[in-house]
Amino acid sequence: MELHDVWFVLIAVLWTGYFFLEGFDFGVGVLTRPLARDRRERRVLINTIGPVWDGNEVWLLTAGGATFAAFPDWYATLFSGFYLPLLIILVCLIIRGVAFEYRAKRPEEKWQTNWERAIFWTSLIPAFLWGVAFANIVRGVAIDANKEYTGGLLDLLNPYALLGGATTLALFTFHGAVFTALKTVGDIRVRARALAVRLGLLTAALAVAFLGRTQLDRGDTATLIALAVAALALLAAVRAIAAGREGWSFTLSGVTVVAAVAMLFLALYPNVMPSTLDPAWSLTVTNSASSPYTLTIMTWLAALATPLVLLYQGWTYWVFRKRIGTQHISDTQHPEPETTRT
Repeated sequence: MELHDVWFVLIAVLWTGYFFLEGFDFGVGVLTRPLARDRRERRVLINTIGPVWDGNEVWLLTAGGATFAAFPDWYATLFSGFYLPLLIILVCLIIRGVAFEYRAKRPEEKWQTNWERAIFWTSLIPAFLWGVAFANIVRGVAIDANKEYTGGLLDLLNPYALLGGATTLALFTFHGAVFTALKTVGDIRVRARALAVRLGLLTAALAVAFLGRTQLDRGDTATLIALAVAALALLAAVRAIAAGREGWSFTLSGVTVVAAVAMLFLALYPNVMPSTLDPAWSLTVTNSASSPYTLTIMTWLAALATPLVLLYQGWTYWVFRKRIGTQHISDTQHPEPETTRT
């Protein structure tokens, strides 16, 4: 296995970690409208992800940085061709972070309601657009001989990509509903379970359509195995949450995310961005990679830094592991920021 293959796998792992972690906090953000009945319950939902959402986004920064360093041509073509969707995602993530921090800075109802709406929309839009982006990466886009994207925005909004966006939105929302049931107590926990079952069935239907189409177009034995794991894990997760076993359900919904992302990267390899104009113009792990010297230095740095990052993030989740409910939300007129609550 060459170093460029190793870094393709590492980047796939980084994106998988990002979608596993950010996926459930996107889902919780989406659920602040349909699940929470009042401001107190919305504060409960926000508090479940308050201590961890910013750490989850580190995986995105690392994935982007690793792509830039290991596969500069892939990075350049991706970020120039997908400029508008990625810009929208970036703006959403910025507004979302500000909303978490500023929502409780003032007691006025209008102020807090507007920031809560911002959390909802800036969770929903990226959850959808990430699916659109990755579906287009796997499907292939119009790349010419100069490794430049020659299509337009409407080319990215094809039926397959829109189905991918709907699938990631449903999957992340289901993942978030299971996480909410795992992290809360009382009536909101019961309603999160019931909603998770319904979302799980919807997600299963969308995932079968999207991943099944991917298997037909670009699949092989490895992708078929990943598809089977994703499908079985999702059905098991729905069954577990229906039985009130939130821990098992969250683990299995996480396996679903991991297997689905793994299937997309397996379907993509050895390409990193296929060209729909001419297969010879596709970006691959060989023609878009950095020099072996650069990849060697990156490998040593990753080997040293990654265990420390994983230990720190694992410690964070352990510290904030307890369940919360509406009884833990104070009625003070000037509440402290949710991101500092336990």
